[in-house]
Amino acid sequence: MTQQPKYKKLVEWVKAQVESSKLGPGEKLNSENELTEMFQISRQTVRRAIEELEMDGIVERRQGSGTYISNVFKRKTENTMNIAVVTTYVDDYIFPSIIKGMEEVISEAGYTLQIAFTHNSVEKEYSVIKNILDRNMADGIIVEPTKSGIPNPNVELYNEIIAKDIPTIFFNSYYPEIKLPYVVLDDKATGYKAAKHLIDAGHERIAGIFKSDDRQGHLRYAGYVQALSEEGLRLYDENVLWIDTEDLRNLSMESKRVLKRLKDCTGCVCYNDLAAQEVVKICSKHEIKIPEELSLVSIDNSDLAANCKIPLTSVSHPKIELGKMAASNLIQMIRGEIAQASYAFSPELTERKSVKRIN
Repeated sequence: MTQQPKYKKLVEWVKAQVESSKLGPGEKLNSENELTEMFQISRQTVRRAIEELEMDGIVERRQGSGTYISNVFKRKTENTMNIAVVTTYVDDYIFPSIIKGMEEVISEAGYTLQIAFTHNSVEKEYSVIKNILDRNMADGIIVEPTKSGIPNPNVELYNEIIAKDIPTIFFNSYYPEIKLPYVVLDDKATGYKAAKHLIDAGHERIAGIFKSDDRQGHLRYAGYVQALSEEGLRLYDENVLWIDTEDLRNLSMESKRVLKRLKDCTGCVCYNDLAAQEVVKICSKHEIKIPEELSLVSIDNSDLAANCKIPLTSVSHPKIELGKMAASNLIQMIRGEIAQASYAFSPELTERKSVKRIN
C-alpha cells in the first residue's frame, strides 16, 4: 500500500481546519517555520503543500505578509440560512415598517431573520457585530450604521467582514470609509426638495435643523444649502441648529436654543418628523403660529407627520420598499447574482398643512 506523501497531510489538515470553521476566509495560516515544527517536515515540503492549496484556491500568498485563507473559498458549513439585521432602533418611528419589508423578502427566500439593535451606540454596535462574526451565525448581514456622521471606531470589524467575504449591505446610511454597498434614501436630494418647497412658497430666510452624528444630517444639510444657493438666497449660520441623537427626542426641553436659531425666519427644514414635532411643541408653548408665522417641512413622512397637531408637509422615506430592496439585494449577493447592490431612492414630498404660501 502506497504511503500518503507528507505534504498531503498538511493539505488535508488545512482543508479540515477550513471545513470546521477553525480557519475562515481572510485568516492567516501558521508560518512556514510553525508548520515545519508542527508536522515534523521540511520547509520544502511545507511549500509544496502551500502550492497545492493555492492552486485549489484555498489559500493565497501575500508578499511580505504570509499565507491567508482565500476570500473566495466557501466553507461547506457556511450556509446557516440566517440573515442578521443590525438596526439602531426597532420598536418605533419608521423602523417597524423597514423591518417588515426585510422580513417579507427574507422569509420568502427561505431564510430566517435574526435581529439585533444598537440604540445608536458604537459600543453596542461593536459587541453585536463581533458576536455575529465569532459565532458564524449568518450567511449575510444587513446593517444600519451607528452615528455614521462621525469617524467609526469599528472600522476593523467591517474590514474583517470584507476579508471573510461575508455578504453585507448597509441601509439608511453608510460609512464612506468602508467599501460595502448600501440602500438609502437620496438624502442630499431630500434636503434639497424640502428647502426648495419652502422657497417655491415664497420663503427666503429659512432655518434648518440637522443631525450632526448621522451622515443623513450632513447630506440633508448639503441639499438645503444647494437649494438656497441656486436661488441666490443667503445662508445664515445663526439659523442652522445641529443636534445629536441625545438631543433629538428632548428638543422641546431646549426651547431657548431652538428659538434663537429660528429668529427672523419664516420657514424651517427639519431633519425628520421627530424634530419637527418637537418644534411644533415649542412653537405652541411660545404662541408662534404654524404655518402663519413659521412654515415647516420635515422628512420621513411617518405617522407622526400625519397625526401631528399641525399635519406636516414631509418628504417621504421609502420605508417598506427600502427594507425590501436591502434584503433582496443582499440575497442576490449571497447567491452571486448581483454586481451593483447599492441603490438610492429618489425623494417624494407629501403636502399637508404646515407650509404657508407667502408670494
